[in-house]
Amino acid sequence: QVQLVESGGGLVQAGGSLRLSCAASGSIFRLSAMGWYRQAPGKQRGLVASITSGGSTNYAAFAKGRFTISRDSAKNTLYLQMNDLSPEDTAVYYCNAAIQTQWGTAWHDYWGQGTQVTVSS
Repeated sequence: QVQLVESGGGLVQAGGSLRLSCAASGSIFRLSAMGWYRQAPGKQRGLVASITSGGSTNYAAFAKGRFTISRDSAKNTLYLQMNDLSPEDTAVYYCNAAIQTQWGTAWHDYWGQGTQVTVSS
């Protein structure tokens, strides 16, 4: 089984920073695009940022200039550096990855369990 495990969430004051990590493990042959999503209570899950295997990035409008997505392909790990956090950023943050488990098989999307980020005033 492929697992994505997020870490780094927690409670931080407005204006502070957090660095989220997502470690992929299990039967992984190739790891393609990865991304961070977030979901606040009563709201739908939405994209925060994504990154391709080639390093191309895409950010939601609220994340531009404050968040930075990166990856370490050799370690199958995804990161999200979040700066200048505000209470509006409070949500559960989820890791997503497209993974091929062995040569010649189809690519599939996998999700982590999420990590809570709470930003206080």
